[in-house]
Amino acid sequence: MKLDLYQIDAFTDQVFGGNPACVVPLTEWLDDDLLFKIAKENAVPETAFFIVKGEKVHLRWFTPDVEMDLCGHATLASAYVLKEILNYPKDEIVFASLSGDLIVSAEDGLFTLNFPSRMPIECELPKIIKESLNIQPKQVLKARDYVLVYDMEADVKNIKIDRQIFDQINLDPGGVIVTAKGDDCDFVSRFFTPQASILEDPVTGSAHCSLTPYWSEQLNIKAMNARQISERGGKLKCEDKGDRVLISGKAKLYSKGNLWTS
Repeated sequence: MKLDLYQIDAFTDQVFGGNPACVVPLTEWLDDDLLFKIAKENAVPETAFFIVKGEKVHLRWFTPDVEMDLCGHATLASAYVLKEILNYPKDEIVFASLSGDLIVSAEDGLFTLNFPSRMPIECELPKIIKESLNIQPKQVLKARDYVLVYDMEADVKNIKIDRQIFDQINLDPGGVIVTAKGDDCDFVSRFFTPQASILEDPVTGSAHCSLTPYWSEQLNIKAMNARQISERGGKLKCEDKGDRVLISGKAKLYSKGNLWTS
């Protein structure tokens, strides 16, 4: 079987930046085992598969290891493919997903994701995570992911993970966010996933479902500029809308081609 394949760099306006995602349009769902094999072969943080069906686009996300319940950058990448390459006719794309309906709008090259808000609450930091960190946080919270808050951007930049210890914990499907106020933006973050093929995710849209309401409350503002300060780096615009968050970013096409499953 021959399938189209697009690789998109999301949450960036430059190739080799942001978070790479592969996008594979389908006409019918393939066996999950095959979807996992494709995601593993692609070897990027997420591969998105979608089917256009009536008024909605049915969307699933796979890492090389697990199916995710929510992924921001691969949703943005899918919207980019639909609008910029496949000429999807509607102004708004409604994605049907494991996290319910997700609406993405596009204007002047900026894609805005309407995602559920996940306000994190204070909790205890598991011993394994604590022992894996070279710098300890000042505050620990959790929604789907652990959110570790630091005093300054330099702390987040200088975080090192002892993977031998870190990988002893399983947070499937979540991860660990480290965050602080930004030096030249409202807040910064990094994202790590234990037991994953890719330890640090370059730019994590879904993490901002928790970061947006948290920093909105801390800074007493609704609209914010954020950066994920991984090696590749990424820029996001975030807005707290109560039970929803708006997460906006740009994307660039890196490659397009085909894959054969037999």
